[in-house]
Amino acid sequence: MNFKEASKYIQDQIKHFYSNREAQNISNLILESITSLTSTERLIAKDDELTFHQNHQLEIYIHQLLQFKPIQQILGNTWFCCNKFYVNEHVLIPRPETEELVELIIKEQQNSSLSVLDIGTGSGCIGISLKNKSPNFSVTAIDISAFALQIANKNATLLNAHIHLKLLDFLNEDSWKDLETYDIIVSNPPYIKESEHHDMQKNVLDHEPHLALFVPDNDALIFYKKIADFATHHLNKAGIIYVEINEALGIETAEVFISKGFQTKIINDFQQKDRIIKAWR
Repeated sequence: MNFKEASKYIQDQIKHFYSNREAQNISNLILESITSLTSTERLIAKDDELTFHQNHQLEIYIHQLLQFKPIQQILGNTWFCCNKFYVNEHVLIPRPETEELVELIIKEQQNSSLSVLDIGTGSGCIGISLKNKSPNFSVTAIDISAFALQIANKNATLLNAHIHLKLLDFLNEDSWKDLETYDIIVSNPPYIKESEHHDMQKNVLDHEPHLALFVPDNDALIFYKKIADFATHHLNKAGIIYVEINEALGIETAEVFISKGFQTKIINDFQQKDRIIKAWR
């Protein structure tokens, strides 16, 4: 099977579970992984045959895809803000919407020497990207999961980002005494209601950590309430909060911060959905 045939084969195998565009992207990622060639290089060498080992690896990847395992976990990495991040089942796979959160902060604050707290860092994608784009930032990243912090530490090391990682249950207010005051508080916290399970894709629901995804229906804004409470004493005078939000709860989430004396702005993502709240005094 040559490169061109392999691409069609992969897409044919998964076409009932993914859109044509997704299937093409997955095919490209798999072939780049097993051949170490870019799409342009494979196009030039489209008649080259896969080796026995490459064919075997391709079949393993397809089998995992048909079990709805995300391609990012199959390959063990994903791209975020122009860097490759290691990911596994213990962390959320970074999304393009979260890149917009990082880019907004960089656009507004990039020339400053600021202290940053990244709440619920997961893979470390937010905190590490901020540090790499703005080396003058002093970044502290926290998470309740020791497994997630291991991944964040691995990514920080691989990407040469000197950030402070701390194991901490942010919902436990007693733990706040271990944190300082900050110029920027940023978070992409869990914000999907438990009742929204049925709207989730199987590859997300079965393979990404529920701890980082879901919140109780009767307290869906719990993390934003805690962040607002925390910020009343731990956000510096001219500090700013940036949080990713549930698109269906933009106004309600903004009201959480307004009730604590913050001014707010709801910012749309590239799909024109409510996705980021910026809050300040």
